[in-house]
Amino acid sequence: MPTTPARTCEHCASPLPLMARQHARYCDTRCRSKAFRAKKHTLPVELTTRDRWVRRAADKRPLTTAGMAASSTDPATWSTHKSAAASTVGSGLGFVLSDVDDIVCIDLDHCINTLTGRLAPWAAAIVRDAGTTYAEVSPSGDGLHIWGRADVRQGRRIRRPDGTAVEIYGTGRYIAMTGRRHGDAPSSLANVAGLVTQLTS
Repeated sequence: MPTTPARTCEHCASPLPLMARQHARYCDTRCRSKAFRAKKHTLPVELTTRDRWVRRAADKRPLTTAGMAASSTDPATWSTHKSAAASTVGSGLGFVLSDVDDIVCIDLDHCINTLTGRLAPWAAAIVRDAGTTYAEVSPSGDGLHIWGRADVRQGRRIRRPDGTAVEIYGTGRYIAMTGRRHGDAPSSLANVAGLVTQLTS
């Protein structure tokens, strides 16, 4: 009879106690407190200091802080992080990727087991190869957004027989933000150019 994979703590990745409640997310009160403190300073300063923030609708459409339609190619519809975070429009935040810098997002689809929190093997390999850079869980709860720096001027979608489902973007697109940092990912952006080359070659 197959065994159910052990559930793990969202902060330290240790197995949850056998008697933990069904919806428990942390192994003990220390990890819960550390996780909540960390969430206050989750987003990298490389993102929060750029005026490229929008709100997002439930259907993923980008919105201005006033609730009008926003565009990933029109800076007049973007805002500061402070203004976007203070707005109650829509269901969350989004960050716009632009060719004025080298900030990129590697989007891994359907890679997280929502019951156990474990990554699919192909996604775990990508996270490992990305190194120490910011990554957060996508709004769906089963995807992952890896942020970093690389020269990406043309978006790419990669689908492979092993289940790999990756999208890579660097300009002309906005990415939905959740602030749900994945594991112990740092609040900074690393150079992921080597990973981008590896994924696209």
